[in-house]
Amino acid sequence: MKTTIDIESLVHSWEPLENLFHIRTRDEYENAIKVLDALLDRVRDGQSHPLSGFVETLGTVIAAWEEDHEPVPPVSGREMLKFLMDQHHLRQSDLPEIGTQGVVSEILSGNRSLNLRQIHALAQRFGVPEHVFL
Repeated sequence: MKTTIDIESLVHSWEPLENLFHIRTRDEYENAIKVLDALLDRVRDGQSHPLSGFVETLGTVIAAWEEDHEPVPPVSGREMLKFLMDQHHLRQSDLPEIGTQGVVSEILSGNRSLNLRQIHALAQRFGVPEHVFL
């Protein structure tokens, strides 16, 4: 089915949306976040919802702004391991690929570094690139 676009309607609809798709300031960014939150509340997980494409596009625009203006500071391999353990609800004893609970404890406390074998095993376990542990 071919859709005809009424340019005049598009012009009037575009004005309130323009700052969402071309974020230039922190205020515009924060407004875009609020709009995205409201849309997510409305759309939920409905892939067939008429606004689902809008949600996806706005999310992409926001992510691009964040990448340019709010870079994530680098973290150590130890910090990344702590984060992944927390996300996966793991204890030190749940990581036999690193070594004993004592070895894991030494790594997490900063008294020991991850070696290449451990880094490779952790990358495989968590499905992340090895460099996140370097």
